[in-house]
Amino acid sequence: MHWFSIIGIGIAANLDNLGIGLSFGARSTRVPFISNLVIAILSMIASYLSTTLGDVISQYIPSDITNWSGGVLLVIIGLFAIKADLKMNSVQHRHQGITSLLHSPNIADRDGDKVISWRESITLGIALALNCTVGGFGAGVTGLSPFMTTISIGIFSLLTIHIGVRTGQQIARTWLGKWFNRLGGILLVLIGLYEVFV
Repeated sequence: MHWFSIIGIGIAANLDNLGIGLSFGARSTRVPFISNLVIAILSMIASYLSTTLGDVISQYIPSDITNWSGGVLLVIIGLFAIKADLKMNSVQHRHQGITSLLHSPNIADRDGDKVISWRESITLGIALALNCTVGGFGAGVTGLSPFMTTISIGIFSLLTIHIGVRTGQQIARTWLGKWFNRLGGILLVLIGLYEVFV
């Protein structure tokens, strides 16, 4: 089992969570454990479904090219993520609908009480779960275990939001806080190359 890839997918899928946690921390907004758990569960459901779909499709691909094709897919996904982040930082965009939460997470706190309730976390969790589906699909095509990939994504979802909120006041205002989306894309590219050549 490719533990490096499983852990890497878990981290890459949740770097947005870290950035959002930092944003909340910088605004002194709390994310209680139950709200964090709701977000993790939604991410796990989305990643399990997409990874399982990728795994099923991989059954119809000759075994000698399964890892290669899945790895290439992860590289492409990573490159698109990097390109989207560069474009977002170079041009002002107006985001509408559920994806706007990823760019302005403070709007998730609809009642303005500086606490993300479990109800408020559902919409945010769906937006973050959508991020997990593409990487999960690529992981499934490469033959990674849907169960272990899902567990990895769930654990890192809990950890990244918790750590992000805790350290938000210190890090969110630095250059590092602007790099999380791009780092996620870079990590997916590295995992894809690992799957292709190892």
